[in-house]
Amino acid sequence: MASTTIQQEIWDSNLARRLDKPQTWNEVYDTLYTDAAVIVMPYEAAGNEATAGTAFHANAAARNTLSNVIIPGVVTQATETLSIVLSEYVSEYVDFADQVQSNYVKDAAIGTKLGKLVGERIEALMLADHGSWTDFGDTGGGVLGAASTAFTVTENNIDDVILGIKERVNANNGANIAKEKGLFCVWRAADWTKLEKFMMANGFSMADYFLKNGADTAGVFYDGMWHYMSTGHTANHLFGGVRKVAKIGLRTSGPASYGKVRKVDDPASSTAGHLPGSNFYSYFDYGLKVPTNLKVCVYDLNVN
Repeated sequence: MASTTIQQEIWDSNLARRLDKPQTWNEVYDTLYTDAAVIVMPYEAAGNEATAGTAFHANAAARNTLSNVIIPGVVTQATETLSIVLSEYVSEYVDFADQVQSNYVKDAAIGTKLGKLVGERIEALMLADHGSWTDFGDTGGGVLGAASTAFTVTENNIDDVILGIKERVNANNGANIAKEKGLFCVWRAADWTKLEKFMMANGFSMADYFLKNGADTAGVFYDGMWHYMSTGHTANHLFGGVRKVAKIGLRTSGPASYGKVRKVDDPASSTAGHLPGSNFYSYFDYGLKVPTNLKVCVYDLNVN
């Protein structure tokens, strides 16, 4: 015969820590915090710039002849816009009784969580904008470059991906801006493992370092490029190129804007009346833009 006993329970005073998703958007996009609805960006396309005059005063005797006059160069400047008109939000409803009786739904904890969710959503929106970037893929026979054919990232070709991005930037006259702002690639988790294996297997002191310490997924500089890891990619697309040339605009003023959490008591019910609790939400207006002149420096890596 067994006795019946009541076993004592101990409850943790906090919720289990949340598994936060990596966020790279503020590292690779140029983030503009503004109250403006539209940001106007002037530019001068390469085809509209002044051109060099040729065959001018081929010799001293001909310098002042009519055939050697300087023709005024004509240029055409234009504008493009970044419009901050798209909106999204995250929210969480908590009953009044739960707010009093539970330590797991306090205002600060909910606000922190909503802030993380907003950042994760912006990450996904950035990586879903691959249609605004320049195609990068298999040009044939496994050679990587300006193509839309998907390729598979492997331990054997991951260095070719890095070099291919550099080559495209250089070929498109982006070497100077790359020197100023830096190069980057945002990998998936499986690609990151292959990158780490490559770093561990190549070099001497550098390989020893990565064998000992591994690579920091928040950002590691290797082979002249910043490498990041994200789990927010759109399927079959990676992102690489020159940092901080693509732009994201975020509205920052007003009670319901990026970085702020609102608490609304007695929110309206979806059927009738109101709900006896509070709705916590964070709302953000945003816009994404890749400037025309710089599109050739950011790449949609088409992958399997």
